[in-house]
Parts: sequence; C-alpha cells; structure tokens
Amino acid sequence: METIKIKALRGGEFLIKEQDPMNIFTPEDYSEEQLMMKDMVNDFVDNYIIPNKEKIEGLDLELTKELLTKAGEFGLLGTAFPEEYGGSMQDFVTNMLLTECMSKSGSFSLSIGAHTGIGMLPILYFGNEEQKSKYLPSLIEGTQYAAYCLTEPGSGSDALAAKTKAILNEEGTHYILNGQKMWITNGGFADVFVVFAQIDGTQFTGFIVERDWEGVSTAAEEKKLGIKGSSTRQVFFENVKVPVENVLGEIGKGHKIAFNILNIGRIKLGAGVIGAAKLVADHAVKYANERLQFKKPISSFGAIQHKLAEQAIRIWCCESAVYRASNDIRLKEHASQEEGQTLSQALLGAAEEYAIECALMKVWGSEVLDYVVDEGLQIYGGMGYSEEAPMAAAYRDARINRIFEGTNEINRMLSVDMLLKKALKGKIDLMSPAMAIQKELTSMPSMAKAEGKYGRELEMVKNMKKMFLMVAGATVQKFMTELEHEQEILMSMADVMGDIYVSESALYRAIKISETQGEEKGAIYMDMARIYMDDAMERCSLNARRTVCSWAEGDMLRTLVMGVKRYAKYIPINSKNTRRRIAKAVIDANEYCF
Repeated sequence: METIKIKALRGGEFLIKEQDPMNIFTPEDYSEEQLMMKDMVNDFVDNYIIPNKEKIEGLDLELTKELLTKAGEFGLLGTAFPEEYGGSMQDFVTNMLLTECMSKSGSFSLSIGAHTGIGMLPILYFGNEEQKSKYLPSLIEGTQYAAYCLTEPGSGSDALAAKTKAILNEEGTHYILNGQKMWITNGGFADVFVVFAQIDGTQFTGFIVERDWEGVSTAAEEKKLGIKGSSTRQVFFENVKVPVENVLGEIGKGHKIAFNILNIGRIKLGAGVIGAAKLVADHAVKYANERLQFKKPISSFGAIQHKLAEQAIRIWCCESAVYRASNDIRLKEHASQEEGQTLSQALLGAAEEYAIECALMKVWGSEVLDYVVDEGLQIYGGMGYSEEAPMAAAYRDARINRIFEGTNEINRMLSVDMLLKKALKGKIDLMSPAMAIQKELTSMPSMAKAEGKYGRELEMVKNMKKMFLMVAGATVQKFMTELEHEQEILMSMADVMGDIYVSESALYRAIKISETQGEEKGAIYMDMARIYMDDAMERCSLNARRTVCSWAEGDMLRTLVMGVKRYAKYIPINSKNTRRRIAKAVIDANEYCF
C-alpha cells in the first residue's frame, strides 16, 4: 500500500506544523487487499466467535484454545510476522484494521490480542534468531499460546519496581527464577511466557519461560468485573530453571522491551476500542428505531438523537486520528528499512517515534468507548441493565481499557513528558513557535477574517496550537524540572494536546473527503468535524485556564488568561441542527454508517 508518499511529520510535530489534508491517510484510502482482509476477519468472527460467544464468556478455555488454533489456520495469528516464521507480514495499518475488526468478538479479542501482541512481539523484536525460530512458528500456527508477565502485586504503573528475581546458578547454565505475576491475560492456558525479573535484584531483564518447566504454576481464575471470557490468573515461579539462552534481549535492558511493546499496545488498543464502539452504536440505533414510546420510535426524540449523533461524532473523529497516526508509523517503518535498519529496529523505532500519539490515542479511544457504551445503555433504558441485552456486557467490558496498557492518567502525563524530553533533546523545536506566540501576544490582534472554504476550521486548529504553546511555554518556564510533580497540570496539558490532534485529524479527513468525493458527500463529515472542534475549543480553553490559574498570579495571570481568551475565539455553529443531521444519517441507515 503506497497511498501516501509524502514524508510524515515527526512524532509530536503536529503541535507546531500543518499538513496538506490530501496527504493524510484516512480509512477511505484502504486498498482492495486491506478490505479483503477486513472481510476475512469479519467472516471469521461472525462464523466462529459470535456463535460461541456464550461459551467463551463462560470461560471455556479449551474452546478458546481451539478457536486460537482455528485463527492460526486462517493465517490470522501471523499478520505482523515475517514469512520465514510462518507469517504473512502485513503493514502496520492493515494490522490496526484487523485489530479493529477482531474487537467485536468480545473477550476473545483479549485472548488473541495478548497472544499476537504482547505475547509474541517481544520475541520478534528482541529475540535472537534461535529464539525466534524456536518459538514463533508454533505460536503463529496456533498450536502454542503466549502470555506476557510484567505486573506484580506491588508493581503496576511502576513496572520497574518488580520483585521477581533471577539468580545465575554456579554452573552459569541457568537463571533460578522466583516470584509472582498477576493479571496475566491467557495465564490459564499459555505455553510460553515473556517474563520480567531482576537479575541479582537490580538488572531488570526479560526471559522466555515455558509453562511445563518445573516450578511454574498458576492460581485460580480471577473473578473480574468484565471481559469474563478471557483467562486472567496469577502466575508463580518457584526455583524455575531458565536456560541462559532464554534471556530475551540484553541483560538489564528489560525496560526497553516493556515500554516499546506498550507503545504498540496502546495504539492497537485505540483501534480495538473503535471497533467495539461501532458495534455498540449499531445496537443503540437499532434499538432506538425499534423501541416505541408515546406511539413513536424513541429515535424521533431530540434527546435520543443527540446521543446517537454524539456517539457517531466521537467514534469517527477518534478513528480519523488513530489511522492518521498508524500510517505515520507505517511510513517511518518503511523509511527506516530503506535506510538499512533491520525489521525489528524499524518497527520498534517507528513506535517509539510516535509514542506521544500512541499514548494519546489509547486515552482518547478508551474514553470514547466509555462514552458510547454509557449512552448506549441509557438509550436502552431499563432493558440496558438486563443481561439479556448487549449493553450490560459492553458496559462492563469497556471499563478495563482505561487501565490496560498503562492507566489513562499515566498516559496523559507520559504524553507531555515525552514531548518535553523531545524538545530538550532538540528532536522537536517548541521554543521558536512559543517565542513567536509571545511576540504575537504583544501585538494588536488581526482583524482579518479566515478565508477559503475551510478557513474558519483551519484557523481554529491553529489557534488551539497557539493556546497550547503559549500555556505550555510559560508553565515549563515556571516549573522547569519540577513540572513532573505537577500531575494535575500535566493532565490538563495532555487533554489540550489530544483535542488538538483529534480535531485536526477529523478536519483533514473531512476536507479530503470533500475534495475527492465532492462537497455534498463531504458535508456530513464536515458536520462531525465541526461539532467536535467547537466542543474541543471549549475544552481546550477550560484546560488552558485551569493550567495557568494553578500557578500564575497578578500581571502574568491576566496576560495568560487574556491570551487564552484571544485564541479561544470562534464563531459557533448551530450544534442542535448539525447533530440532528448526523443523527438522521445514522437513524436512516439503522446502523453506524460512517
């Protein structure tokens, strides 16, 4: 797929640069091959997973294993892996699309995602040739299953505080592994574990551990709020003899494995929750069209239409951002390989380059799904609270996504931290545009009106960026290295960053559709982008003021608040009528139709 050939921006540069909307990848750019693979995954889910969903949710692990093996027969476990190990090595955008499609399988999507993602990717990216040749073929075939063991009772977000230990024996042939891991997806049936431990208590290191080795055991299944069909157990290691050849990557460099795999997991979660949200939106509109109250379908009422429209707006805008970032990762991978990097180096480097966007998309996607399932249940009313309807399970299942792959709080703070570190290392120039904005604030505001068909919207995005740079620049100058301790400020700044990225991505996508398919076709998409942007501007203004009011005083506070007010100016649209148009499209289609 070579749809987009232009060089992508670097990670985080969306805050200081604009792009040509025609050169942004959107879901409308899927190739025929990608659409065929999408249909194949949808068929697999419809034919094998949905008919067995009740059994899966009842935690029938033998069935889950059979279905993973069936997925292997269809080639669905090897799409991110090279052919020499039995895979088909599809590009990153394709794998994101397949993750989205698989998400409607409920708990099974966790089982297959943990297997092919955090379970197998560390071996591909950090394993030596012997390790990859030994483990990957059977995992790709689906005759063995993988899991990832990082979290411990005392180390969740602080992963490097792990207490599991590995001590080299006197012969120098094996590491003796002792410790416990918890919340291990696929823990009940995995054959291969990627395990993190401290060598000599100080060197955080990855290992490949086999289930049938003496000393490996698991606790009973966890009783969870949701995702009840995925196996989640504690895994114990008692004097497990791990051959030295099963050290994964470099000794003492386990953090590189853990954190880089999390980058990929975060944006993949962004795709997965979009697929789940679309399914919930489908259920919601179908029920709204069928449910009669006061002799009319409830979809005819404005309050319900608002909910249906807002579900669609948030899904579509977040999807726009997720696939924009995904293609940037794909482009970086391709460029790095052309420069002579190995496949593993290119894949890891690309995810690291766009780690900011990965973190933001994890946060935005999980919170979009939370909104969609909450309003979906509300549309169902009392029936939504019943296990007979699909909303109760969807509501429970959605909640974990704000905790998975690093909590949303951690990801918010990480996104700002990574941006500032990039700036300090000279990888992104935040200082020049920030200084230009300070100069602009001392000048008279321009009275010129934004021009062009999309002038208002493009100007809004520019002003959101100026608002962020103004506030971030002043805040960093105030706190310097102490900013990392101001978590409330970091989270507010991250919310501005995320709203900028999603607003711009949605706008670019709407413009591209309008320019390539005609303004009439693009009108509904521009409606969605405009609604999101208007609301985002209000949120950005609130978060920016909240940030400066938390530390500035006197003239500095007045100056910054006036700056926020200046950049937050925009001419609002009629949101009620715009949402009604979006709702009508969904109601008429009787499904999420974008």
